[in-house]
Amino acid sequence: MTPFVADVLIPVGKIVAVILYPMIMVVVMIWLERRVVALMQGRLGPNRVGFQGVLQPVADAVKLFFKEDIMQRQADAFLFNISPVLVMFSSLLAFCFVPLGEPIRIGTYTLTLWIAESPVGLLIILGLSSISVFGVIFGGWASNSKYPLMGALRSVVQVLSYEIPTGLTVLTVAFVARSMDLVEIVRRQEASGTWYGFLMPVSFIVFWISAVAETNRAPFDLPEAESELVAGYHTEYSGMKFAFFYMAEYAHMVLVSSLVVILFFGGWLPPFPSVKALAFLHAVPGFVWYLVKIMFFLYLYVWIRATLPRYRFDALIRLVWKWLIPLALVNFLVVALVRVLR
Repeated sequence: MTPFVADVLIPVGKIVAVILYPMIMVVVMIWLERRVVALMQGRLGPNRVGFQGVLQPVADAVKLFFKEDIMQRQADAFLFNISPVLVMFSSLLAFCFVPLGEPIRIGTYTLTLWIAESPVGLLIILGLSSISVFGVIFGGWASNSKYPLMGALRSVVQVLSYEIPTGLTVLTVAFVARSMDLVEIVRRQEASGTWYGFLMPVSFIVFWISAVAETNRAPFDLPEAESELVAGYHTEYSGMKFAFFYMAEYAHMVLVSSLVVILFFGGWLPPFPSVKALAFLHAVPGFVWYLVKIMFFLYLYVWIRATLPRYRFDALIRLVWKWLIPLALVNFLVVALVRVLR
């Protein structure tokens, strides 16, 4: 393999793939959510554009692309325009550190299915994904409207509150794996023969609940509660600016599902990798196992939305401060104590 291919073409191809991958998953999730929720509610769902409505997301994209872009005279033009870009940018950039599968050997060259690997990759992803809250705040404030402002303020309280148990559960994984490198965390699970989701079920449950809340998904979608706030922080947005907020939410769901799979369920590893009777599962490529696992958690997102009613805001905050944070603290101390005694 020539240096030009190894040093230029492959890195550029990875960058393009990292941009396209979440976008493709967004299209899949938009269709899947509509179909699944419709089936759960005894409706047909999208079924006119393409077979079983598979082209409905494409039709929506065309509609939003040509829809008029409106901005109020009283709005702060700079913040109003940059907010959706900031939300979308932070969601996509975090995928640079997400390993999508095991390295592939091509002759003498090893192709890694990630752009960057860092000793603190987990912290970088959490930091990048948290930047999106600034886009929500700026968008709600810049709209110069009451309902978007209320949605933005709710988002600040919600994200900051639920980041505390998220951080505590991430630390338990770092303690056990002795690393914050996502690739190394998967390899440590492979070496131990045990997924951390089974080893630390409390950490997984707290992380998953907090992650659903941080992505503003039902039943924690208070910043965009249409029954109270019209559409929340993006009420005044239209056209492609609204589409950026819309796509960023689904991209964030894919990112969170990827983190859950990597931190607690072995990433690209097949189920029960230490069981010799299931050794044949290693024949399936790691990227396929990764996709199967994240699709399960993305389906779980949809299932929760179709099943549970929206929380009241006081109940939402009570849940995190009275239950999740104390539980995460106790779990953190137990894991740390066990790690030290070993």
